[in-house]
Amino acid sequence: MKITALNPPFIAHFSRGQRSPAVTRSGTLYYPIWLSYAVGALEQAGHKVQFIDSPAMDLDSAETLKQITDFSPDLILIETSTPSIISDTQIADMLTGNNAAVFLLGTHPSALPEETVLLGEKFHGAILGEYEKPLLAIVNAIESKLPLEGIPGTAIRKPDNTGVAVIPPDGYLVDLDSLPFVSSVYAAHLPVTKYNNPNALHPQVMIIGGRGCPNQCSFCVFPQTLTGRHYRSRSVKNVVAEMKWVQENMPEIQAIFFEDDTIAADMDRLRLLSSEIIKAGVTISWTCNMRATADYETLRQCRAAGLRSVCVGFESGCNEILASMRKGLRVEQTVGFMENARKAGILVHGCFLFGIPGESRETAERTLDFALKLNPDTAQFYPLMVYPGTDAYRDVQDAGLLVTSSWRDWLKEDGTHACVVKTPDMTPEQLVEFCNEARRKFYLRPGYIIKKAWRSLFDKGERHRTFLAFRTFRKYILRRNK
Repeated sequence: MKITALNPPFIAHFSRGQRSPAVTRSGTLYYPIWLSYAVGALEQAGHKVQFIDSPAMDLDSAETLKQITDFSPDLILIETSTPSIISDTQIADMLTGNNAAVFLLGTHPSALPEETVLLGEKFHGAILGEYEKPLLAIVNAIESKLPLEGIPGTAIRKPDNTGVAVIPPDGYLVDLDSLPFVSSVYAAHLPVTKYNNPNALHPQVMIIGGRGCPNQCSFCVFPQTLTGRHYRSRSVKNVVAEMKWVQENMPEIQAIFFEDDTIAADMDRLRLLSSEIIKAGVTISWTCNMRATADYETLRQCRAAGLRSVCVGFESGCNEILASMRKGLRVEQTVGFMENARKAGILVHGCFLFGIPGESRETAERTLDFALKLNPDTAQFYPLMVYPGTDAYRDVQDAGLLVTSSWRDWLKEDGTHACVVKTPDMTPEQLVEFCNEARRKFYLRPGYIIKKAWRSLFDKGERHRTFLAFRTFRKYILRRNK
C-alpha cells in the first residue's frame, strides 16, 4: 500500500513534536518522532511510505498538497497538535478524496476523539494513543476491504457525518525491540541537520529507549494521552545497537537525545545501559530527560559512558507547588541532584514552571530566586501549558482558571507560546511576562555570560550549540514588552 505520513504545514518553524508545541525562542525543532516510529513500522510491514515534514522541509500548503497528489497514496496520516488542530483538520479535509483514507494522529485527537473528528467534514477519523497497533490494523482492514469501524484505538466518522464511532485503545505496544531503529527512518527520509534541541550537540538524532512514565506529574501530556503511566523499555542491547548504528552510519550526527519522559525510571537499567555503551565502544555524546532522583554513582557512570547533559524538570522552588502538580519531589531532593550532577561533570538544563493551581506571585518569585541559586547550566522558564487529556487541564478548568475561546489561543501570532491560565493574582499576560523577565534575569547576569563565553572558547561543540540557540533566542531575551 502507498501511504503518506505528514507533519503538516502551519507556522514557519513550528515544532509540533514536542510536549508543548510552538515556535520556540531557542530555535528548537523536534523530529516528528512518534510519526517516524510509525513510518518505520509501516515500512517494516512492506508498505511504500512518503514521509513529509513540512515545517522542517520549508514546504507551504500548496507544495505539500502537490507532492502528496503526485504520490497518489491510498492512506494519509496527519500528525496534529492542540494549537494547530483547526489548521490540521482543514488540511485533512482538503486531502480527503481520490480514494485515499485520511486519519489524524497525536495527543489532541487521543484526548478529544469525537470533538476532533467533528471539527472537519470529510476526513475519515483519528488514531488514538500510540500509533503502531491501530495503524497497522487500519492498513490491514483497508487492504482486505473490511469495515474500519470497531478497530481498537480509532475514532471513525459515521456515514453521512452523523457522529463518530470511538473505540478506545486496547493496550500498548510491549515489544519495543520489534520496531526498526527510528534513526534509520530519519536517515532515509528527513533533513537531519534541520532538527535541533539546544540541550544536545548539533546535529543530533532523537530516539526513545522507553515509553510511558510511572510518575504522576499533572501537566505532562505524553503519558496521559499516548503512552500511559507504565514504563516499558527496549532492551539495553537494542538501544546500544542503535547508538552504534548512528555512530557508524550517520557521521554528521554529533549527539543522541533520549526523548524518554524520564530515562531514570529504572535506575538499574540506566547503570547497565552506561556499562554496555562503554563495552560496545560507543563514543557519541548523549543527552536525556532525567528526573531529579538519580544518585551520584548513577550519574558518574552515565558521565563515563558519554552523557553530556540532562534536561531536568525542577519546576518550582516551593514544596507546596510541587505537591499541587503531583511532582512527587521535594525541593531538597532537587538541590541534592544538582550538586551530584555538577560533581559528576554533567551539564544541567533546568525547567521551571509557573501558574499551577496554588501559584501566586509570591511563590513565583520564590521559584525564580531558587532557580538563580540553583544556577543550572541553562534554564527554561515557562507558563503552565495545559493540554486536553491531562490532569492539569482538568484542574484549571475545575478551578475556573482556564482563559481561552479557541485552540489557537495556545500560541501568539508569531507562533511562540501564549498562556491560557491565570492565577488569583496574575493574568495570563502577566505570567508570560514574568517568565520573560525571569529569562532575562537568569541569562543576562555578567557572571553567567562570562562563564558561557569561556566554555564556548575552548569547546567547539558547545560553541556551535550556543550559537544556534542564541541566534533566535537573542531577540526574545533582549526585547521587553512596551
